[in-house]
Amino acid sequence: MGENPKSRRPSRHPSPRPSPRPSRHPGAVARRRAAAAAARLSPPAWLLDNLRPQPAPIRWPAVARASVALAAPLAVGFATDQHAYGALFALGALNGILSDTADAYRMRVLHVAVPQVFAAIGVTLGTLVFGQEWAAVGVLALVALVSGMISSIGAVASFGGLLLLLNAVVGAGLPLPEPWWKAPLLIALGGLFVLLLSLLAWPFRAGVPERAAVARTYRATADLLEASAAPDSEFERRRQAVTLALNHAYDMLLARRASDHGWRAPLVRLLAQLNVIIPLVEAASLRDRQPSPEVTAALRHLADVVAEGRTGEGEPDLPPPRTASDRAVDTALRYVASVVGEADVDPTHLNDRLGRPAALSVRVRRATRDVLLSEASWRYGLRLALCIGLAQTLVAVIPVQRSYWVALTVTFVLKPDFGSVFSRAVLRALGTAVGLVVAGVVLAEVPVGWWDVLVVALLAPIIPAVSAKGYAFQTAAITPVILLISDVLNHEGFDLVAPRLVDSLIGCAIALVAGYLLWPESWHTRVGHRLADAVEETAEYVRRAFGAGGAGGAGGAGGAAGVTAAGEQAEVERTRRRIYRDLSTVRTEFQRALTEPPPVGRRAAAWWPLVVATERIVDATTAARVRVSYGAPAPAPAETADIADQLTDMAERLRSSEVLVEVRGESGDVVEEGSVLAALRQELRAAKAIASPGARVM
Repeated sequence: MGENPKSRRPSRHPSPRPSPRPSRHPGAVARRRAAAAAARLSPPAWLLDNLRPQPAPIRWPAVARASVALAAPLAVGFATDQHAYGALFALGALNGILSDTADAYRMRVLHVAVPQVFAAIGVTLGTLVFGQEWAAVGVLALVALVSGMISSIGAVASFGGLLLLLNAVVGAGLPLPEPWWKAPLLIALGGLFVLLLSLLAWPFRAGVPERAAVARTYRATADLLEASAAPDSEFERRRQAVTLALNHAYDMLLARRASDHGWRAPLVRLLAQLNVIIPLVEAASLRDRQPSPEVTAALRHLADVVAEGRTGEGEPDLPPPRTASDRAVDTALRYVASVVGEADVDPTHLNDRLGRPAALSVRVRRATRDVLLSEASWRYGLRLALCIGLAQTLVAVIPVQRSYWVALTVTFVLKPDFGSVFSRAVLRALGTAVGLVVAGVVLAEVPVGWWDVLVVALLAPIIPAVSAKGYAFQTAAITPVILLISDVLNHEGFDLVAPRLVDSLIGCAIALVAGYLLWPESWHTRVGHRLADAVEETAEYVRRAFGAGGAGGAGGAGGAAGVTAAGEQAEVERTRRRIYRDLSTVRTEFQRALTEPPPVGRRAAAWWPLVVATERIVDATTAARVRVSYGAPAPAPAETADIADQLTDMAERLRSSEVLVEVRGESGDVVEEGSVLAALRQELRAAKAIASPGARVM
């Protein structure tokens, strides 16, 4: 059954000799004091982690688009003596550049076009209250409420809500050309110009991003198979890479179907090719022995076939299987090869591993209902409305030059779905300071006119190049560009620099105080609650995998006897995919929480071992399903129910506490000798030990 490492008795070996006392030599003492002083003066670890650039590839086409999309409107504006029109068009293009993050072309239409509608509505509402200070307070607070609430729907709605509020703030703070409809029209056209540039290659690269996403999943699975004999940490890292690749590929293919009224042959084939990799991923969880090099080489060859869109591939030449693990991998891989080689796939019995998405109208109604009835969306909307209202009130009351930059800063900082509010406030201040240095040099030395076009053409490409590196880098890149464009509208020149720094610091202070320090929700981590949901889903996974009829695993794909019916098998696989997707979300939430200052970051760090333990429980459950599919005796229903009940109890206890709590509970007398669930029980005991600091769990 395995021994719980935390239950072992202390070693009886004598303790090592104490280390010699540190030297009292004056030089050594001075060095230690200097080192201690340097440690006290050095920035905290959470800040250094945020300032460290994240590894991310540069999207060179986006870099080229940014240069053209921002510089060309300014050039046309100067050429036609319509400076303001060119600047507004460029502002809209900046919106498009920030939202142009999708890979698939159909997804780009949604990611870029839909937020531009929100941007046009926002700038229209803002222009209606321009010059009316107290009306602007009420209107912008209401827009902030709506913006915050719709941000919980999804990525497109979140960015749409951001542009709705940003452009409302700009419309209320800058003098825009009359009549009222010109500004929203020009801003929307600027965003659509970016979309047009991004779609120029569509006729030549149709389907390439989708095929690349599926092929990336195949290669990640090959890496996972190679790590079968690697240490647990390496195997878990590669398994997480497979999860991210699967999430990305499914999101891309299923989101593309939002605009498809029926099944299309290329999409059907890609979805089938993605679905059949799941049994191979499940077979990798056995980890009995590392597959032969021919297996991983064949899988990588199939990845190349998928990426190139070829068909008609023959069956791979694989060595004969010798163990149950070999048979599972061999069966799953041959089935993958057969599906990849087919030119036509029948969509009648094609299952989406996360379930087929509902019609777009149904999803819109569901999203609207969820937003209106969700406490979380109301809390975030009210939080954002409060801070925007305070920012606009401060600008209206204090007798200083009225500035839209305060509310603009609050909008950028107070996006919890984009990361830690505290960290974003600090990084925003640092990034703005760096960006203002660049902007100050340009505004002081470069005259307004054609030189602005050249400078923007050089600075704009930096935005997409560094945005994925970190928020501070993105802020430093955006600040000089947006200041140069706004200078074309208000002609303040170098005098913009100092007020904008002060405005940014005020906005950061409002977000920190009202949106973070005084907001009770800020002092609680959401890791435990989301992890509890994943543990509860894991209990359901165990019940479905081994309840009422047994288990089916990888063998069901290639003809081996599966115990569950096809419909139940598909539901089991969907449950497993949902758990890994949820655990991926927990990992993201965990990374965000770590960027919070103590004590929140320290509390979040305590959950990490339990996140890993939950993933290992899911892996052990999957491995047991595969073993049953290839001849191992199915577990007794009572044993399955006992494990599921323990997981459910753990979920309830985790959900009721902000910190790790004692999760005890003895196993019933249902353990069978040599049960296929022995490894699962061992992982469950380890998880309960982690969740019960200081407690000895049997």
